[in-house]
Amino acid sequence: MDAQTGRALDDLDHLRQSIRDILTTRIGTRVQRRSYGSRLPELVDTPMHPDRTIEWYAATAEALGQWEPRFRLTRVRIAEATERGVLTLDLEGEYLPDGRTLTLEGIIIG
Repeated sequence: MDAQTGRALDDLDHLRQSIRDILTTRIGTRVQRRSYGSRLPELVDTPMHPDRTIEWYAATAEALGQWEPRFRLTRVRIAEATERGVLTLDLEGEYLPDGRTLTLEGIIIG
């Protein structure tokens, strides 16, 4: 179900919504599921610097590896990082239910 409209989502739209939710949820903020989320919200709040890129990639891979069993991440690309604390990611990976290679662009964190 779409978190904004309440309408039914197809499989790929649901996956995209789930990934966005995982990556934008700060660890420790979900009641009864304190380990849910990612370190990305915490990292986005720090100064954006190219030396931190590996941390952003690792945080993305860790969170999706733990919380999204339908998707195997193979590539993360930072499409945009702004000083305002906004990070836009492009993700590539395998949609495991059917083995399809997917590119999910424009995942906004921040």
